[in-house]
Amino acid sequence: MVKEAENKSMEAWIWDAACSIRGAQDATKYKDFILPLIFVKRLCDVFDDEIDRIAKEVGSRAKAFKLVERDKNLVRFYIPFRPDNEEEPTWSVIRKLTDKIGEKLTTHLRDIARENPKLSGIIDRIDFNATTHGVRDIEDDRLSNLIEKISQKRLGLNDVEPDIIGRSYEYLIRKFAEGGGQSAGEFYTPKEVGIIMAKIMDPEPGMRIYDPCCGSAGLLIKCELVLNEKMKARGIEKFQPLKLYGQEYIPQTWAMANMNMIIHDMEGQIEIGDTFRNPKFREVRNGRDVGNGRDRSLMTFDRVVANPMWNQDMFDEKDYDADTFGRFPKDAGFPGKQSADWGWMQHILASLNDKGKAAVVLDTGAASRGSGNANTNKEKEVRKWFVENDYIEGVLYLPENLFYNTTAPGIVIFLNKNKPAERRNKMLLVNASQEFAKGAPKNYITDEGIEKIVSTFLEWKEIDKFSKIVTKEEIAKNDYNISPTRYIHISEEEEYRPIGEIWEEIKELEGEAFDINSKLKNIIERFGI
Repeated sequence: MVKEAENKSMEAWIWDAACSIRGAQDATKYKDFILPLIFVKRLCDVFDDEIDRIAKEVGSRAKAFKLVERDKNLVRFYIPFRPDNEEEPTWSVIRKLTDKIGEKLTTHLRDIARENPKLSGIIDRIDFNATTHGVRDIEDDRLSNLIEKISQKRLGLNDVEPDIIGRSYEYLIRKFAEGGGQSAGEFYTPKEVGIIMAKIMDPEPGMRIYDPCCGSAGLLIKCELVLNEKMKARGIEKFQPLKLYGQEYIPQTWAMANMNMIIHDMEGQIEIGDTFRNPKFREVRNGRDVGNGRDRSLMTFDRVVANPMWNQDMFDEKDYDADTFGRFPKDAGFPGKQSADWGWMQHILASLNDKGKAAVVLDTGAASRGSGNANTNKEKEVRKWFVENDYIEGVLYLPENLFYNTTAPGIVIFLNKNKPAERRNKMLLVNASQEFAKGAPKNYITDEGIEKIVSTFLEWKEIDKFSKIVTKEEIAKNDYNISPTRYIHISEEEEYRPIGEIWEEIKELEGEAFDINSKLKNIIERFGI
């Protein structure tokens, strides 16, 4: 209970700091200023803890500062400025800024990045002195208020565990997502969805985990947290951490992911760039990609967790044809320009090793689009290829109004390139549309709901009106519709049914009606009626 209260007070403090600029209504606009400052406060306080540790050995903080200046490898991150009174906290240099605050703060952060190459592009990309049309983006008086608010809590090694400050940092990211509208989904996946994915992926020590569109790195971090929890339950204190890899397209979000990893005291490699057109993680030998031309090799992983932007329409057939990594097999087809959902699934499948598993969040339409339609549908053909090759282990239908950029429910598709014999040519479908509690502004899945979903998948069990094991033949009979709502119907007596579920059924019925009308038309024409 003490730790819960401490965590809650940390969250309250961190949100108060965000709101200190211009109130909760405008806090989201300033996330690019707030997140780096809290991050630097953590760096400064941890640096002081390390200086104090060295001071105990050499006699004074003054001597410790000089020693660290000569050998910067003695500390995790070297802070290149020190207070006039060396007994004062390093952060006091920033706290005591009184004039040209934005200009001097920017200089300090750039100095830190210059001394610590790992932080280059992460904390030095923000200009606290920037103007738009001649007006400061954040005025010095408001910046001073923010610095003072952040100064109220110490974030050192002895004050707060990495997991607590990490969770609080994620809390702040979530709060920004709540006010972020359409952009929120670009950097944040609801916490409980990430936990479900990580627990079902069930990572083991030393595994390589990858997220090709990692946002703020929340899904990668949750995999490490789930591993830590599992090892603690086994009574194992020392074990090899996960090897975390992510790629993110948006520079500000890439910086956020790196800060989030470090503040959780985790190590990972986060690359920046367009994964679809230029995946950065490749098998390299002697400084060169393995293979040549269209045979270059992607790095492969034990687990992939991802929530790509749904229904991206910026990729056309030329993008798929230009691929040189063998991600898009010719016999699978091109999923069409309307939605890249199954293009992402192809990239993720190609990124798995021979025993790899994946959990991918997609729009519900990815499970059923094109089914029941007499016309050829490119997306359905790719989905059919996945089913026929037995790569899909399960599909989870989520409750509606969980995600910050849509009220749509979403699904999680689970891939497994090494299914056990008893699961081959079958998949487990779970309709968890009712497993939620009302929240403001978003619904959420309770701890009991998380446990129910996870145990159902891990034990691969059927529960009436919740989960069902279906065969490949049954999926084919339903024209490769893999939506759980097609096979698992909630009781008719229930007054409430999710809008997303109803909409999916309407689309399926429309497709079936179209197919029947086409057949009738053919019969009528054949008899010349």
